[in-house]
This record gives sequence, structure tokens and C-alpha cells, in this order.
Amino acid sequence: MAIKIRDLRSASNRSGRVFVAKSLNEALAKNQKTAFLCHSHKDHELAKGLQVLMKEDGWDLYIDWEDSEMPSTPNKETANRIKTKIRTTDWFLFLVTGNSNQSRWCPWEIGFADSAKGYEKILIIPTEDDCGTWYGNEYLQLYKKIDEGSNKQTGKSGYAVFDAGTNSGTWVKDL
Repeated sequence: MAIKIRDLRSASNRSGRVFVAKSLNEALAKNQKTAFLCHSHKDHELAKGLQVLMKEDGWDLYIDWEDSEMPSTPNKETANRIKTKIRTTDWFLFLVTGNSNQSRWCPWEIGFADSAKGYEKILIIPTEDDCGTWYGNEYLQLYKKIDEGSNKQTGKSGYAVFDAGTNSGTWVKDL
């Protein structure tokens, strides 16, 4: 099951109540897990919502439009800064939506991340709208994904990471 788009929108409304590190250096100094968030800029609200959800599990997400040093118009410097941030963060997350599937930058970013980070540090976040439309495509199914999980024995629920093709997961906060 994919993460519901409405849950990401709801979480984005809580963004004012969740402290997000001002820089990757600050997050790294506090030994927080860090991740580069690959997404479409058209999904600003969903990216913010994911940032809040991940922060609640102890993660700090780098979002390029929050970076004051990022050029306002994409260029070679933009690509170099993105490469640096992908290398610097612990993880690479790909927020999969209809918009990110159409993006020209997102496939480039995951291609670079695949080379720079390898399979073990790439996580896909598939999304689903209220009509049940699931967003993703065949090459993204090669990677582990973050999904909603629950443990019937403990009653615990939250977000977990699942290897491609398996039903067993690891809680995000335990990574």
C-alpha cells in the first residue's frame, strides 16, 4: 500500500510545529538521519508533509527549494549542488507522484543517486490518491520503498521500509 496523498497534505499543515534543522551540518552534528528528497516542485505541499512525517521519526530531509544557496534558475551550479547534497546525506528518497513521474530532473537525480549511493541507501515513497490511483513505474520498483506498516502482535503502526518484492519491513525510525 502506498502513502496517501491526503496524509502528506495533512502533515504539511503541522509543519509549523515541527523543528526542522536549518542545515544538513546541524542535522549531522545532532546525529540525525539525513536524506535528500527527490520530488517535483509542483508537489511542494506533499514534500513538506513528508518532511514533517520523517522528522517525527527522527530524520531531517534536505529539500532544494529550502536551500538559500540554490540558484533561482536551474543551471550547472544547480546540478553540482544537487550532486553534493545527494552524496552528503545518508539516504536518497524519491517521492513518487504523477508530477515526479513527468519531471525531467527526478530521473536524473535517481540515476545519479544509484551510482553515488547504491541500492541500500535509496528509498522510494509511492503515493496514492483518494481514487486509489497508485503512482510509480517499473524502474522505481527495483528499489526499497517506504510504506505504511503495522504489527498485529504489538499494535504498532507507522512507516516502514520494505525490500522490493517482500512483505517484511523495518521501521523507519529503526534504520
